[in-house]
Amino acid sequence: MELHSRGVRQDVRELGSLLGDVLAAQASDEAFEAVEALRTTAIEYRRDDRTSREVLRENIASLSPEHRRSVARAFTTYFELINLAEERERVRAVRTESQNQTLEGSFDDVVAALGDVDSATVQQIVDDVLIEPTFTAHPTEARRKTIKAKLRSIAAMLERLDEQSHTDIERAHLERELDAAVTSLWQTAQIRSRRPTPDDEAHNVQWYLENVLFDVIGDVYTEFESVLERDIDASIAVPKLFEFRSWAGSDRDGNPHVTPDVTSRTLARQQSLVLERYREELDTLSGVLSQDRARLSIDAAFRESLQEDRDALPSVAVTAEEAYPDEPYRQKVRLMYERLDRIDDVRPGGYDAPDEFDADLRELIDSLRANGADSIVDAYLVPLRRKVETFGFTLANLDLRDHRENHTAAVQETLEREGLDYGTLNENERIALLTDAVLQEQPVIDLTETGGLSETTTRVCDRFTHLSDWQAEYGSGAIDSYCISMTEQPSHVLEVLFLADQAGVVSLPEYSGLNIVPLLETKSALSNADDIMGTLFENDAYSQTLALRGNTQEIMLGYSDSNKENGFLAANWALYRNQRRLGAITDAHDVDLRLFHGRGGSISRGGGPMNEALLALPRETVTGEVKFTEQGEAIAEKYANPRIAERNLEQMLTAQLRSRLRSLNDPEEPIRSEWRDAMATMSETARTEYQELLETDGFVAYFEQATPITVIETLNLGSRPASRSDERTVEDLRAIPWVFSWTQSRCILPGWYGLAAGIDAYLEDGGDVETLQEMYSEWPFFRTTLDNAALAIARTDMEIAAEYATLADDTLRDRIFPRLTAEHERAAELVLTITDRTHLIDREWLRESLERRNPYVDPLNLLQVRLLETTERTSEEERALRLTINGIAAGMKNTG
Repeated sequence: MELHSRGVRQDVRELGSLLGDVLAAQASDEAFEAVEALRTTAIEYRRDDRTSREVLRENIASLSPEHRRSVARAFTTYFELINLAEERERVRAVRTESQNQTLEGSFDDVVAALGDVDSATVQQIVDDVLIEPTFTAHPTEARRKTIKAKLRSIAAMLERLDEQSHTDIERAHLERELDAAVTSLWQTAQIRSRRPTPDDEAHNVQWYLENVLFDVIGDVYTEFESVLERDIDASIAVPKLFEFRSWAGSDRDGNPHVTPDVTSRTLARQQSLVLERYREELDTLSGVLSQDRARLSIDAAFRESLQEDRDALPSVAVTAEEAYPDEPYRQKVRLMYERLDRIDDVRPGGYDAPDEFDADLRELIDSLRANGADSIVDAYLVPLRRKVETFGFTLANLDLRDHRENHTAAVQETLEREGLDYGTLNENERIALLTDAVLQEQPVIDLTETGGLSETTTRVCDRFTHLSDWQAEYGSGAIDSYCISMTEQPSHVLEVLFLADQAGVVSLPEYSGLNIVPLLETKSALSNADDIMGTLFENDAYSQTLALRGNTQEIMLGYSDSNKENGFLAANWALYRNQRRLGAITDAHDVDLRLFHGRGGSISRGGGPMNEALLALPRETVTGEVKFTEQGEAIAEKYANPRIAERNLEQMLTAQLRSRLRSLNDPEEPIRSEWRDAMATMSETARTEYQELLETDGFVAYFEQATPITVIETLNLGSRPASRSDERTVEDLRAIPWVFSWTQSRCILPGWYGLAAGIDAYLEDGGDVETLQEMYSEWPFFRTTLDNAALAIARTDMEIAAEYATLADDTLRDRIFPRLTAEHERAAELVLTITDRTHLIDREWLRESLERRNPYVDPLNLLQVRLLETTERTSEEERALRLTINGIAAGMKNTG
């Protein structure tokens, strides 16, 4: 059976041709010819039909200011369209392989593996697993929301062309729509005219939750349960497996624009959106549940439930009976609709919690099943229950986050007013004071009395005051996690516990409404994790809080700053070792561990395939629950298309089920001592090499001159500032613009620098390639680490990077660039040897994608270099420069 009528090459060819027509019509024939000349010259060089890029440089140099902008816009738009073509190809592959039963990492595969253990173990594994994707508002998405909406419209047209049969007239009509959509895309500004607000960022995240994930989550459960039922000889109850969370609108760390008012609006809007989706579901149900009372056997439980709603909503009940006189299910649905409407209403009768809504759905299900309507239940009611279970009345639960320095300042200043000199206390004294304050019944400070306090302290106090109100209005689960950035001491955690206690969010020993999550992201914090967490677990106040939260400790690991501080290999090894240590610490204190992986979109910031990352985690840490951030373009790539979103959820779930099965069967991962010794040698040398690079005299100046960092810092990418202060140091720069800048210049050193030095140090110390090959073959951590590095190495193009290096002072370039080139060349050679591959990229489709993109990214890079070397840019040149950044980001499918 043919599922599709097109292929990726046809989509690319036709979209490119359509864009060319639009360019000629909307700009000029001369602009079209300029783009064509650059495109063909770049392709010829990549195919070795030219010996140099000199002609390409000359063509770019000869462009008029107007044509520079047209060129930047044309290539940027091309990549936006080609990304859609490749997305469509991914959908084709998933559908075809699913139909042919050859889809890797499918529910069929994982249930087959579960079939090897007894049903009680299967039930335990399913009960243990909970996956928490957490969407952040970090500024790594270069596209405007308007552009994304137009691209989704074009994607829908490609789907219709590919999956539906059309008459000639219908096809011509669809092609006209596609032409109009590309024309509209061309005429729409690519660059934001203002920096997005935190509200904008929250709306962006909410779009994926409301319009994609809400629709596909029920299908994920249905497919998984059907495979379980078919292949497992026992009844397995499937609990809640996914919980979506968000930082958008609540992450205050480094972003003063995220105020309590922003968080209040975010919570209100999310509730409004999810309730509207439930109303739509009830509208659909009302159309389906038209059963005549005379054909039904209504049991006492359903009659009682219906009567309770009638008593609570008498006027609505009359209207429902008049509209549906002999249709009790429709009457019930109408009353449920009204109860949804009254959730945020002064009138009584609204649902107090999602459990009440779910209880009504269960009543409908029981009655329908008793009347032989199982197919209706399975098609409509069961998926809706899964949506209620997943999204509740909040759409996504929010995490609060702030830097530990702000909490310390707030505690110090508020305690000073009570005659306590917190600032002069040592760590043990601070722990003792905070513990006693939390355990005593009387409050110590009044968070509402902020007169005369500093701006920082006032912000912190207001946040905790509002936290109590938010939980009262939306339920404690709506905003029940507090992440502490740059946690270094136990007192940093206890300070948040103290503030929550003073706000009434915690009241020991009876109640705790908050998970307190230390973010360990520096070398010192990770190496001191035993003391930090051990002290907390043995603390009288904190241990009570933990017990009230299910005895589960969530710990966040920062991938981004760890990489920027230590380099790729050392950071990965440190994170792996420290995860194992955290697993041992929590086990020793009989505490359940939930790791929160602060992963970015790029390889250097913990990116890469999520399912592979889950399978590579240390077994000691795989308790079943796992949480990770989703950021920037990764959100759009994973969740913009419903079928790809469903596939991503399937891969996450199958990977986590496999990991949990493996951790139960063999909790101690068999890592040979020579492997650990090899990693210790490689990582230490890699760290030294990386840090020596950063400490090289003039390195920061080289970074400023040989990348577009100074332009990136002015882009309207997000509401969060690009740097922590006005200082110009690598330490001060946030990880995202750091990686973004290197990616733009095609020298993605955060993803590989130091790797070759580390491996060579191991080999020179008596190690051998055969051991490294065994590690790659048998150790998931090492294999995933090396594969991720291979991707970063392959996406690096040192010839293009050399063009950017010409922008730097001669002395700096001669001091730094040869070092980068040598490390890159040696890393590529070593990776190919260890993996025993002929290509750095093992996946053929990914290799083809890179080969398809490179000739089109090259002109944008060279144009960007030309514009960067122009010291006094006109406004037209400035717009063209910013467009090149968008275009290269689209071409590389990554910012930072």
